Amino acid sequence: MAKVGRMKLGSQGLEVSQQGLGCMGMSAFYGPPKPEPDMISLIHHALQSGVTFLDTSDFYGPHTNEILLGKALKGGIREKVELATKFGGTFISEGKFEVRGDPAYVRAACEGSLKRLDIDCIDLYYQHRIDTRLPVEVTIGELKKLVEEGKIKYIGLSEASASTIRRAHAVHPITAVQLEWSLWSRDVEEEIIPTCRELGIGIVAYSPLGGGFLSSGAKFIENLPESDFRKVSLMAIN
Repeated sequence: MAKVGRMKLGSQGLEVSQQGLGCMGMSAFYGPPKPEPDMISLIHHALQSGVTFLDTSDFYGPHTNEILLGKALKGGIREKVELATKFGGTFISEGKFEVRGDPAYVRAACEGSLKRLDIDCIDLYYQHRIDTRLPVEVTIGELKKLVEEGKIKYIGLSEASASTIRRAHAVHPITAVQLEWSLWSRDVEEEIIPTCRELGIGIVAYSPLGGGFLSSGAKFIENLPESDFRKVSLMAIN
């Protein structure tokens, strides 16, 4: 069986599989949560295929996806993967959430993820969304402390502007920026991609197939469960 190759992500030393496994849909947003044994089997199959770069977030569930990953990584499997998780979004009521990047929250979120994942150190820790109520330098400053304490290895940003990426990178090297990039979502090519390339920051593209729209038939939306956020979003737009 041919295995997925390896690559350097960014210029800070992180090496990952050329293809990653986004775990969000196992627990949230893409319809109801999937059976846990099936998802653990899927993760193990991905690893056997050479896909070792796993992506989750404390926002997925919330929390249940990290717990799932923690179970899947038992039995010596943790040492075989590059694990990315995220912080920054917290639910405040049904359907509503706020973005936080203050130092106390950053530290508490990291500790929570470490506990749920049952690990000692996060390989790549993303700020899931930028808290515009305070300078990004404040958030990155706390993440830098977590690196120095050995709780995270590399820092990432998700859905950040080019100027925010530059400011963050000036405080501590940013290893990767996660963003939506596909044939139908290409606005990042104007400023963000060139900025990352200039600074030696890796790109992690999510929804490369448009969340399923580019790889499914004409009745894709009709066949989605009512709880799938892709269906809900399109209905709201229409």
